[in-house]
Amino acid sequence: MEKLKILIIDDDVDLVEALKVTLTGAQYTVITASNKMEGMEKITSEKPALIVLDVMMSTWQDGFELSRELKNNPEFKNIPILMLTSITERTGVEFKSSAGDPTWMPVDGFLDKPVEPAVLLSEVQKLLREKL
Repeated sequence: MEKLKILIIDDDVDLVEALKVTLTGAQYTVITASNKMEGMEKITSEKPALIVLDVMMSTWQDGFELSRELKNNPEFKNIPILMLTSITERTGVEFKSSAGDPTWMPVDGFLDKPVEPAVLLSEVQKLLREKL
């Protein structure tokens, strides 16, 4: 059986490496992108089973924009998106309650950074079960 492919889109190299270690250890194939444009290219070419998406990359709203673009695209709308971000810590605004809102933040899950490996894996497994 082929390993499920997870795409991490985040510009924090150290975090991406830590997530990659956790996810590959759980038998997922991990691909990465460091910004919105590269992320879209990888989504198109790699067809991941799940996307782990940061909010603030080149601009503070990149993750919000990309999640809306994906959920409004019939080809990609069924790929679960797990938003993993420190935006609440940086802005003081609680965004978690907006997760799933089809207009503002159309994501399937939301976790704050930093995240414990067990919490990440639990959320990834839950989202994949729901979509597969």
